[in-house]
Amino acid sequence: MQSVFSKLKNAINGTVKEKEPLAYHTTMKIGGPADIFIEPRTIEDLSKAMDVIVSHKMKWTVIGRGSNLLVADDGIEGVVIKFGKGFAHLELEQELLRVGAGYPLVALATKVSKQGYAGLEFASGIPGSVGGAVFMNAGAHQSDIATILEKAYILFPNGEMHWLTNEEMKFSYRTSILQKERPGIVVEAIFRLVQGEKEAIIDRMLRNKAYRKETQPWDSPCAGSIFRNPLPHHAGQLIEAVGLKGHSLGGAQISPMHGNFIVNSNQATAEDVLGLIQHAKDTVLAEKGIALQTEVEIIGRK
Repeated sequence: MQSVFSKLKNAINGTVKEKEPLAYHTTMKIGGPADIFIEPRTIEDLSKAMDVIVSHKMKWTVIGRGSNLLVADDGIEGVVIKFGKGFAHLELEQELLRVGAGYPLVALATKVSKQGYAGLEFASGIPGSVGGAVFMNAGAHQSDIATILEKAYILFPNGEMHWLTNEEMKFSYRTSILQKERPGIVVEAIFRLVQGEKEAIIDRMLRNKAYRKETQPWDSPCAGSIFRNPLPHHAGQLIEAVGLKGHSLGGAQISPMHGNFIVNSNQATAEDVLGLIQHAKDTVLAEKGIALQTEVEIIGRK
């Protein structure tokens, strides 16, 4: 481990740390340490880091802004790679938007809307970064990433990087090919937007953002939606119907505002959150006959 740490420090520009608490890097403010934590500044740095990681057969995990993520209390084995400011580059040429995986999704939606480009208004209230949004086909307000993605630059487990087209990504509801069928991590994305009337676009964006603020607990540490909606039902409504809104376990609480959110109300642990997740799944299945599936990504030592 020490050899890998030293080689990574020598190989890349950017942050390289040992035993970095991942609670500092998740929106839920939960998560134990990474054996090694790095934040490369460029794609070239990432490539050099992957050469070291793959040659030493190290396990590795990529995070962005840490939303939609629950990290185990014992942390993550191997190397955790964070796509931060170095991966927040942006290039807009006519209606094609090329953007790094680390760019915050809300900031991106705001920026392009104010320039009169439509297509990302749905994302104006979705936390997290571009990479995670593409990985899980994030969506809201009857739209999603699949409707605008042209192609994505993907980092694969062997350290190689290749472009995948929209069709090759095999998008469906909150899923892509990267999650199971062909594991990979988004490094960059190219979106196709549409020029339109700026005032109307901004108005749609602001209305979407206001709706999120009014109905979801973004003023508390949380990871976004915990469960996928078992359409035509909605997870939050099912959880409310079985009387679990406001239910607590340890420092974690099912939000009194929205049943599909769990908030870190008082120094919650990952085990607290996992306990609430299981309780909600068991209760909804017993009382409604519907099996909930998690949308939040649960990672780390078991």
